[in-house]
Amino acid sequence: MVRFLAVFITGLLFAVSSAMAGTSAPKTLKDLYFGEALYYAFQQDWFDAIARLDTELAQHHGLDEPKLDTIYYHINHAEFAVGDFELAYRMHLRAGRAITAVIEGNVEEPVRNEAIFRLAKIYFQKNQPADALYAVERIQGAVPPNIRDDLSFLHAQILMAIGRFSEAAQILIDLRDARSLKGFNTYNLGIALLRDGKQQEGRRYLDLTGQIDDNNVLVLAVKDKSNLVLGSKLLDESNFDSAKQVLDRVHLKGPFSNRALLGSGWADAFRNRFERALVPWSILVTRQVTDPSVQEAMLAVPYAYGKLNVHSKAALMYGSALEKFGTEVDKLSASIRNIREGHFLRALVREELKQDDDWVVKLRELPDTPETYYLLELMASHDFQQSLKNYLDLEELRKKLEFWENDLDAFEEIIEQRRAYYDPLLPAIDGEFRRLDSQMRLRLEQRDRIEKRLKNMLIVPRPDYLATSQERIIGEQIAQLEQRLRADGTAVSGEIKARIKRLRGVLHWNIYTDYDRRFTEAHTHLRELNHEVDQLKKQYTAFVRTRQAATQSYEGYGDGIRRQRSLIREARATVSELMARQGHMLETMAVSELTRRRERLTEFQIKARFAMADSYDRAVRDQTQERLNQ
Repeated sequence: MVRFLAVFITGLLFAVSSAMAGTSAPKTLKDLYFGEALYYAFQQDWFDAIARLDTELAQHHGLDEPKLDTIYYHINHAEFAVGDFELAYRMHLRAGRAITAVIEGNVEEPVRNEAIFRLAKIYFQKNQPADALYAVERIQGAVPPNIRDDLSFLHAQILMAIGRFSEAAQILIDLRDARSLKGFNTYNLGIALLRDGKQQEGRRYLDLTGQIDDNNVLVLAVKDKSNLVLGSKLLDESNFDSAKQVLDRVHLKGPFSNRALLGSGWADAFRNRFERALVPWSILVTRQVTDPSVQEAMLAVPYAYGKLNVHSKAALMYGSALEKFGTEVDKLSASIRNIREGHFLRALVREELKQDDDWVVKLRELPDTPETYYLLELMASHDFQQSLKNYLDLEELRKKLEFWENDLDAFEEIIEQRRAYYDPLLPAIDGEFRRLDSQMRLRLEQRDRIEKRLKNMLIVPRPDYLATSQERIIGEQIAQLEQRLRADGTAVSGEIKARIKRLRGVLHWNIYTDYDRRFTEAHTHLRELNHEVDQLKKQYTAFVRTRQAATQSYEGYGDGIRRQRSLIREARATVSELMARQGHMLETMAVSELTRRRERLTEFQIKARFAMADSYDRAVRDQTQERLNQ
């Protein structure tokens, strides 16, 4: 039964989380970062989902042309998703702002209505039913089919919370056939009608809910809850026959079976049918002694035997109950000490527990932990669950901050290793680069002069600019020969002058007649040179970038790392303080619950002692009377 109760609690929490995080994956995903956020969200890792989606949305809204961003195709979905994630992470204020932004934006009517629905859920979960009702009443026009029933059910819950049971009942009547709300709709309808004073109708719907044929664990739980509520009400009204009939419908392995068995026994006992009352009570006393109904049954069974005049057996059973109560009181005292020493909080944050749906029950199997069977009812309560979630979230945040601080240490080590590697190499590389850079600049200047000359030659041809090196040498040799002949002062024969002139003429002839071909080749070579220059510039730019990247890989990070380290330490201090407060609250709640249970057991001990003494006296009197009769 306890394991079933833990599964039921976990199922309810999962249903609530799923309802809060109603975001689904898009049919066609065009932004991988949005997909990554959804990946974490579907694992209920809300912190990482929010962090990634917040970053992506912030970058998107900072773009000059957001329509070119891939998340633009999912922007409405993403805006909804961030509100859902924040709602699931219980960041109600931020979730409300995100959803309100969607409501006030230029969106279609179904989208706006869905946003208002989510905002109303936030208000309702924050116990602000008036604000939730105002939000729901703003919904007009088309409502998305996937939330239509949920919206009506939420509206009814809000009306019940503010005491307008008649209106809530009218809405719930229209939801009687909603399959997604099977059991929950008719149960709430029955409660609303009872609170509205319509006893017969309310009982009819509770009875209808108690006879639902469904194997779903949550539907079975609400079915048993309906039977228990109706049966307890009939029992209070002394309608014992009907009460027993309804209470006997509760499943023996359900989360409400103990209370139902106890009530079923009392329904017989109140009619002095103690032999029949012993049937459900005898089943109940074999169960976990920490359950309040089991403890009450441990006194009820000997009470029934006493009424049947089996006083000796009653005395023995009172003695057994007294012994068990004493053991449980000692356990509760030890549990309270353990809680005050911090064992309870350390047990709550154990990672291996979170891998099991029955982690609440698994706590009891750990050494030095309190008797969490006594705390199951407390742990199922909304206040404790919210406080526990906050504490566990703070613990996860503490671990992340510790992990991030270790990451900063790793970053600093990487930076120092890069500095140690590059610092000895860069001076020699820079020196060689400066030498090559000067040569490159010289060659680029020469190339520019050539290009300029070729452009001028398109207007004013200059064949002499295109003479080959051999022709230039020959031209120089001819000029030197002429200069030498003039310098000697001797008369030069006409034949020699003619030969020199002929040589120069041949040279000029070759240069001028071959000008067009050489000019074309010069442009071809210039284009080839331009290609090489472009490649050289790319290499130059790549080197400059690589050189800058090498320097930037270890320079300029010190201030940023110190700033982040300071922020992380401040956040860790804040988280530690909040964890201490939240942990103290959890410990106080647990200690109060265990103290209440211990006081109840102490009262049972007193009753058991007196009842045991009375039973012994009656047994002795009966035995004495039997001997006298003999």
